[in-house]
Amino acid sequence: MKLFERMFGNFVRVSVLLFILMTGYVWAQTATPDTANAGRAFYAAAISTGLAALAAGIAVAYVGTAAVGALAEKPELTGRVLIFVGLAEGIAIYGLIISIIILGKVQ
Repeated sequence: MKLFERMFGNFVRVSVLLFILMTGYVWAQTATPDTANAGRAFYAAAISTGLAALAAGIAVAYVGTAAVGALAEKPELTGRVLIFVGLAEGIAIYGLIISIIILGKVQ
């Protein structure tokens, strides 16, 4: 399991680095519209949405597991547990919002 976590961590680091490089280039080049810039914007938007969805899935996995354990012991915590699971799912929405902002910069 440690090998998987190490490989996954490296994948996330490289993906975030690519995302930062692509979005920085897209925002720096908005004065002159060209097809290469639009292509990079689409890649940056895809990476943003994909990483946010991946992070949301991981967060929901951990929070959902803890939620089931908490509900098994105290069923009256249902409302609080649903709020925490909803907050974890909100991560995907943040990535989608960033993608919309990036695509809004494309001319």
